[in-house]
Amino acid sequence: MKAKKFIPCIYIKNKVAVSGFQDDTIVQVSPVDLLLHYQEQNPDEIIVFNLSSTEEEKEENLLVIKEMALHCQIPLIGAGHIKKMEDVKKILYAGCKKAILNFSKESNRAILKEVSQKFGRDKILISLDSSEEISYDVEEVKNFASEILVLNRKNIKEKIDNFPLPIILMAPNLSLDKILEYLSFDQIHGLCGDVINANMKDLKTLRDFCMEKQVFDNKLSCSATWEDLKLNTDQLIPCIVQDYKSQEVLMMAYMNREAFEETLKTGKMNYYSRSRNSQWLKGETSGHYQYVKSLSLDCDNDTLLAKVSQTGAACHTGNISCFYTEIVESESKELNPLQVFEKVYDVIADRKTNPKEGSYTNYLFDKGLDKILKKMGEEATEIIIASKNPNPEEIKYEISDFLYHMMVLMVEKNVTWDDITRELANR
Repeated sequence: MKAKKFIPCIYIKNKVAVSGFQDDTIVQVSPVDLLLHYQEQNPDEIIVFNLSSTEEEKEENLLVIKEMALHCQIPLIGAGHIKKMEDVKKILYAGCKKAILNFSKESNRAILKEVSQKFGRDKILISLDSSEEISYDVEEVKNFASEILVLNRKNIKEKIDNFPLPIILMAPNLSLDKILEYLSFDQIHGLCGDVINANMKDLKTLRDFCMEKQVFDNKLSCSATWEDLKLNTDQLIPCIVQDYKSQEVLMMAYMNREAFEETLKTGKMNYYSRSRNSQWLKGETSGHYQYVKSLSLDCDNDTLLAKVSQTGAACHTGNISCFYTEIVESESKELNPLQVFEKVYDVIADRKTNPKEGSYTNYLFDKGLDKILKKMGEEATEIIIASKNPNPEEIKYEISDFLYHMMVLMVEKNVTWDDITRELANR
């Protein structure tokens, strides 16, 4: 079987979702809610088109896309209203994993090499209309883009060998036979547009059907088979589940063969319930899905470690982790950098909400933004001065001071560490 993709499209105009390029009918849910609905159906990626007509509308729509990206657990691809490198940067910094250059525009063809070298070839797609005759440098496209979005299936069979990269074909709603026919071409790596949007309610059924016909593969590739695993006496394997960002252990559950294979097929964690004697999808009733970031096998091949992106709480009690009951504690300091930052941040945020008499943090909040910024400048200067000192202890102290004041500013401006780490990851 070949790796293929199902990709729905979301069209944003005037900050709302509409039905399509030429259809301004407003979809009766917010763009974020529409994305969450699509995400539950387990597509491989989602394309969001910014259909703005002015620069002001483009910026407003980008804020909507940024909010969508905060909730998106699968790759989000941004397209529309791209004229220069700065537009590509804004799409990627909004949280999209990839950007599409419309090659019908000469300005987009001109910036391909530049944006690819800056952001990476894997982040750049180009779009072409198969009915148009557009002259472009084939070798440059091969070197500086990763896929081609073909916007019109007219003459696609005759022209398919002319496309220098894997194709994502945008198509209208198609019969099952036509879907299988297009996916059978090696050059076509996926379908998007109405053909997928119209099948979102039955996407799992469509995926299963295509896998049965051997034109589709698992969402996740795996170097181990079920036969490689050492099972317990119940023919199950335990799986420890960890948050991929914080490294916090969330839960432990068991997998049977069906759960293991369904996890690979969908990219969402599936388990086996010993009490119900059945396989189950985590989050199926609660919406608290676990999206797989990695699966590892221990040295004895008898335990799995899953690192996941957790939606909501992992525990049925509403706690983030199932391991919330502490029964033994010894004196120790938390040294996980992100957890240390978040703990200090939480204390600062609590001071703002629940002021404490004599608190220096509350003094800064009471004096306001100008005082906080003044302290930031002073502490930055102290770092520069300390850097000239050969004793490294002084610079550690000054950097810590600066980070504290920076977190006061973050709380004041309602910026979280999650916002910062997302922004850095996007770069």
